[in-house]
Order: sequence, then structure tokens, then C-alpha cells
Amino acid sequence: GQTVEYSPALGAEARERAQLLRDLRLAFDQSRLSLVYQPQIELAGGRVVGVEALLRWRREDVAEVPPDRFIPVAEQSGLIVGMGNWLLQVALLALQRFRAAGFPTLRMAVNVSSIQLRQADFVRQVQEALRETGSAADGLEIEITESVAVGGFEPVVGRLRLLRELGVTVAIDDFGTGYSSLAYLERLPADRLKIDRGFMRGLTRGEHGGRIARTIIALGRELGLTVLAEGV
Repeated sequence: GQTVEYSPALGAEARERAQLLRDLRLAFDQSRLSLVYQPQIELAGGRVVGVEALLRWRREDVAEVPPDRFIPVAEQSGLIVGMGNWLLQVALLALQRFRAAGFPTLRMAVNVSSIQLRQADFVRQVQEALRETGSAADGLEIEITESVAVGGFEPVVGRLRLLRELGVTVAIDDFGTGYSSLAYLERLPADRLKIDRGFMRGLTRGEHGGRIARTIIALGRELGLTVLAEGV
């Protein structure tokens, strides 16, 4: 019931994505991916209470590829599962170093794709990573987005509950930018709610700029969640 017309731009985009995936697989196999750690600060006292592990990829030509370009490619190809397991191991080892350096209660937040969460052995992978790195479960926080509600909600909820029973905490990332169903939010087992940085930018736009941020804060408190603001 429709007509699709080929254009050179479509072909160029497909070739670029294929090349990006080849380069990403090679970079992963050759250990050319790295992590940086963004601090999470308790505003009342200025104390660093956690860090978020962020994946970075710098190509051989020294150009850094933005995560919003290579993460979707990794998810669509399934490569995100292996990358996610590796990221979890490296982040937990870094947590051990940070705690030994004088931050004994620091929390390590790791982003988890909905594709990873749908893996039947995901909880076992987390348990193995904790055991192999000698990390306590209460030092790990799994960050998920609202997209986990799409494509099989109940199995995801079950895995998140198992993780929380182990002592792992759960944060809902980029709230308000994706599949924003309050019904799903109430059912997701979570400890923290993160306000997307796009809403934080609104604070600079006059008296009405912070309305959404204030609403999310009130919602988080009503649900008994700690609220974390991005991009402050």
C-alpha cells in the first residue's frame, strides 16, 4: 500500500552503519573501548556518593565516536550483550580501586540496555561479575530506561526484583523522555529516579523553566524514590 523510492542517501547511510559496526566489533575485540566515571554528588553536603560508568570509543584516527551513534548499532546487532558484560566487570574493578582510595561507601552506576535485561541469564551474569571482582552487591546500581517496559514487561520486573533481593539498587534513567507510562513506573522495582538533563536546562528559562523538574521531584518523592538530577 505504499511506494518506496531508493535514494543515494539511504545507501550511504546503510554502508556507514555497516562500517561502524565492523569497526566497533574490531575495537571491542582489541580492547580499544574505555570507561570514564561521572561523579554523583549529594547537594546537601557536597559529598560524592557515587559514580556512573560511561562507555567511550576513540577510533584509530583519534576521532571519538559519540555514544548515541555507536550504542544503537551495538544494540541492533546484539553486540551490546558482550560489551555490557565486559563493562560491568571493568566498572566493578574500578569501584574496588575507588573504595580502597578512601571512598568506602561509593556506589557504581552502570547503564544496562533493555536487550541485556531480556537475556535469561542476566541475573547470573551480574552475580558472576560481583563474585569475580569481589564486589558487594550494595555497591552496584543498575540504570535502566523506560524502554524496558516495551517487549515483555513481566520477565524484566522479575529480574529486577531478583537483583534488588541481592542488594543491587535500580535507577530509572532519562525519565520523561521515552516510554513515559506512570502505570509502568509504579510497577518497576526501583530505588532512584533520574531527571534527564534536557529538563535541567529548562531551569535557566525563567520562572516556568523548572516546572517539569519540580513535577518529577514531587513524583519521585510520592513513590518513595531518591531523585538524581543529570547535568547540574
